[in-house]
Amino acid sequence: MKLGIVGLPNVGKSTLFNAITNAGAQAANYPFCTIEPNMGTVAVPDKRLDWLADLYHPLKYTPATIEFVDIAGLVRGASKGEGLGNKFLANIRECDAVVHVVRCFENGDIVHVEGSIDPKRDIETINLELILSDLEVLDRRIEKTRKMLKADKKYQTELDFFLRVKAALNAGRPARSVECTEDEAALLSGVSLLSNKPVIYAANMSDADFKGGVENNRFFRPVREIAEAEGAGVLPICAEAEAEIADLSPDEKAIFLSDMGLAESGLDRLIRACYSLLGLISFLTAGEPEVRAWTIKKGTKAPQAAGKIHTDFERGFIRAEVVAFDDLKACGSIAAAKEKGLYRSEGKDYVMRDGDVVLFRFNV
Repeated sequence: MKLGIVGLPNVGKSTLFNAITNAGAQAANYPFCTIEPNMGTVAVPDKRLDWLADLYHPLKYTPATIEFVDIAGLVRGASKGEGLGNKFLANIRECDAVVHVVRCFENGDIVHVEGSIDPKRDIETINLELILSDLEVLDRRIEKTRKMLKADKKYQTELDFFLRVKAALNAGRPARSVECTEDEAALLSGVSLLSNKPVIYAANMSDADFKGGVENNRFFRPVREIAEAEGAGVLPICAEAEAEIADLSPDEKAIFLSDMGLAESGLDRLIRACYSLLGLISFLTAGEPEVRAWTIKKGTKAPQAAGKIHTDFERGFIRAEVVAFDDLKACGSIAAAKEKGLYRSEGKDYVMRDGDVVLFRFNV
C-alpha cells in the first residue's frame, strides 16, 4: 500500500512524514522545501504478530508494510503547471490513497503560503486543482466513449455516467463524492481520476489542542464537515508531537502520549484509519520458519488470499486450516485449539476474516 502525503506548502507534511518514517527528509519554514518526493516504508504495528513470534520463536518476522510518499506542496494553478504542479499530480496518481495534511494551528513563526489559517479554503484549493486536472482526463474519456457509441449503442449508459461525473466535477465536487453502482465504480476506477482517490484529512494541530480537547480547536470543525460530506476520513494529529516521540523508548512514548490524552501514536491511528478507509484486513501465517502478516481486501476468499503468498497456492488450493487469533491466544497453542474444536478446515468459498491464523493446503 502506498500513501501520498499532500497539502499546501508549510502545513507540516514533511514534519509528519519524518516523524512516522524516520526518513530524515528536509523540513523547513519556506514553500517548496520538498521538491522531489521523499519515500519511506514503515512496518504496520500488530500485537498479534508479536504474540505469535513469542509462541514460535521464528527465524523470520515479517510485518505488513506501508510506503509513505512525501509529495511537494501544491499551490493555486498547479493543474496548469504552477509551482511544481505537474510533478505533484503525477506523484499522486501513483498512490493508493491520499493523506491530506491540513493546517489547523496558529504560529506566527511559520509562514502560511496564503497568509492566514483557513482549513476550508486550503482544502478547496487542493481539491480544485485535482478536479481541474481530472476534467482534462475525463473529457478525453468522454470523447472516446462518444466515438464508440457511434458503432455500438451499448455505450450510452457509460457516456451518461461519465457526464454525471463531469457535472459533479464542474460543481466543485470530487469524483469520490459521486454515488455509484458497483459497475459504475469499476468504470470510474478505470479512468484514474485524482479526486477519486480515497482521502484521509489529517488535521494538524498543536499539542495544546490535544490536551485541551481537539473538539475545541475552531479549525477542526470545517475539516470534519468536509470529510463527512465527501465520505472521506478525518484524523486529528500533531506532527510536532509525533516528531518529538519518534526517537523515544516505548515507555517514554507511552508517558508522552498519556500526557496528551492519547492511547496510541499518530502513526498507529493513521494506519488504522487507512486500513478502514481502503477496506483492508490482515491474515497471519505462523510457524518456526516465519511469522508474517498479509494484507488483503475485506471479502477476499481463501484461494485468493492464498494467492497473495504464492500463485501456486491459489492454483492448487485444497483447503485452508484456520483458527481465529483470539481463540488461539485464549487456548495458548494450535494443539489446544484443535482439542476445543476451534481449529477449522475451510473450503474455497470461505471469506477470510481479520486476524485469521491460517495454513493453506495445496497441490500442483
